[in-house]
Amino acid sequence: MNESTNPDTAAQTAADDSRRYCWVCYASDEDDVTAPWVKPCLCRGTTKWVHQSCLQRWVDEKQKGNSTVKVNCPQCGFQYIIHFPNMGQLMLFLDRMDAFIYRVCPFVAAGVVVGSCYWVAVTYGAITVMQVLGYQEGMALMESADPLVLLVGLPTIPVFLILGKMVRWEDKVLRLLRASVRKLPFLRYVLPGFRSNGDGGPQGATSTTAVISDPINATRVLCGGLSLPTLATLAGRAFFPTCSTTLNQTLLGGLAFLTIKGLFKVYYKQQYHVIQSKRIIKDNPLHDAASSSNTSATSTSSTGTSSSTDRSGHNEGTRDQ
Repeated sequence: MNESTNPDTAAQTAADDSRRYCWVCYASDEDDVTAPWVKPCLCRGTTKWVHQSCLQRWVDEKQKGNSTVKVNCPQCGFQYIIHFPNMGQLMLFLDRMDAFIYRVCPFVAAGVVVGSCYWVAVTYGAITVMQVLGYQEGMALMESADPLVLLVGLPTIPVFLILGKMVRWEDKVLRLLRASVRKLPFLRYVLPGFRSNGDGGPQGATSTTAVISDPINATRVLCGGLSLPTLATLAGRAFFPTCSTTLNQTLLGGLAFLTIKGLFKVYYKQQYHVIQSKRIIKDNPLHDAASSSNTSATSTSSTGTSSSTDRSGHNEGTRDQ
């Protein structure tokens, strides 16, 4: 009986393997007898068949409008062989031109952005020279200078201003003052802001998270560095109005501005450090109230339980009588 069954089973298996099922729409030969089929990959069995139209739609979804994207089978990973009809010479030329433009455009856009930034830096450098030296002296200097020197030197002015803004000299001064106060205690009378340094909060609970440096902010560094010449000019006019030249006035004004700003920053960071080191975390004011309410609820429930127990005992005694 097994011998008669095995040929039938083999025949049924062969028939099932010969039937085609589309792995996209799950249709078979009986569902659409006119649809063209294709086996585009290395898959075996029923998953090797797929409708040509279904596969076209699936490839379109994967390529998302870019016909140059390679598409692989999701099961075996074989790259589909996509054949295009002959487009003709004109269409072939236009297609290659489109591909060339597609590859070149990112480099052109990057060049435009870099060139724009370069000429903005040149313009800013020229304005800074005229602002620091004065309009007449600055124009005379740039007219007499070599053009190559101007094209190389002027863009470096905003670059150095931004890099200079990133130098945290106030942090080094603050560390030096802290070290000096620890070694020379009498400096605490000269620098009152350092008297509480290391004292800690209540019960000596000193915070270890108080830091000196603040995180670098790109926009703040950019605005601070580029605005330094203007602030130096204003400070020079305010503090040194009797200077003979605009250059000396601007330099002295910039030095005064940086010094005053640095001292205020050192004072701010030190006081902030003291505040941070003396901070404490308080008890939750609702904790005691919540604990007392829980205790009351527990005692009430206990009283209720004992009362119910007494009542039940009294009832039992009554029934016994």
